[in-house]
Amino acid sequence: MPTFVEFDGASRGNPGPAAIGYRVLADGDGVEGHEYIGEATNNEAEYRALRRGLERALEAGHTDVIAEGDSELVVRQVRGQYDVRAANLIDLYEDVRDLIAEFDDFEIRHVGRSDNDAADDLANAALDER
Repeated sequence: MPTFVEFDGASRGNPGPAAIGYRVLADGDGVEGHEYIGEATNNEAEYRALRRGLERALEAGHTDVIAEGDSELVVRQVRGQYDVRAANLIDLYEDVRDLIAEFDDFEIRHVGRSDNDAADDLANAALDER
């Protein structure tokens, strides 16, 4: 059974104060986290949220992952449907691709904002706590 990684980034300004939220859900159990990441664009925050969620999944030994996020840009770039042209996203994209190579099975899905409330709430909580 796959492990689900839900991710979201939030930025108040573009760039502006930013934070990430993620949930790693497996077998009815899971971990979640959020953190303030300083000044970043929303897309940078989205990538950093995905990266952190994938890192947590690997640390827990999960090798079959389905990642879900509401950033169409990030999802399509990771799938190879869009090129990564923004200089500020290239290293983040490459970090994520390196992590993906460590999984036995990986899928990434775009979900609507209303289906990503938990990760969004976590990212916004980190911004509110700063």
